[in-house]
Amino acid sequence: MNRSHPSQQKPLSPGAIAVVALLWIAAIASAFAVVATTQVVRRDVNTLETLRREAAQLQVQWGQYLLEQSTWAAYSRVENAAISELNMMAPTPEDIVMISGNKVVGEKGKAIAPAAGGQ
Repeated sequence: MNRSHPSQQKPLSPGAIAVVALLWIAAIASAFAVVATTQVVRRDVNTLETLRREAAQLQVQWGQYLLEQSTWAAYSRVENAAISELNMMAPTPEDIVMISGNKVVGEKGKAIAPAAGGQ
């Protein structure tokens, strides 16, 4: 058998040592890059989840605002406010005046003179 004894092995050349050292440094640099990238991804995922929670809260708030708007704009509420706060009332048929072209039509279809400044 042709076995080499450890004392009989050839020493590594300086070029081989440089290649091994360079590969070792590259492996360490790669490990640090993996750690840094993992940290950035974790930070970005945390930011994304925070923004998603905020978007969900804003969506709920938007729904509440739509409900409030529909409540304030309800026909019965507007009608009650017009009657109680502004003393408004629906016009009677005698109070209704229709304007057709250049003539003003009053009650029962009688033509009446136009208002001041009218043609």
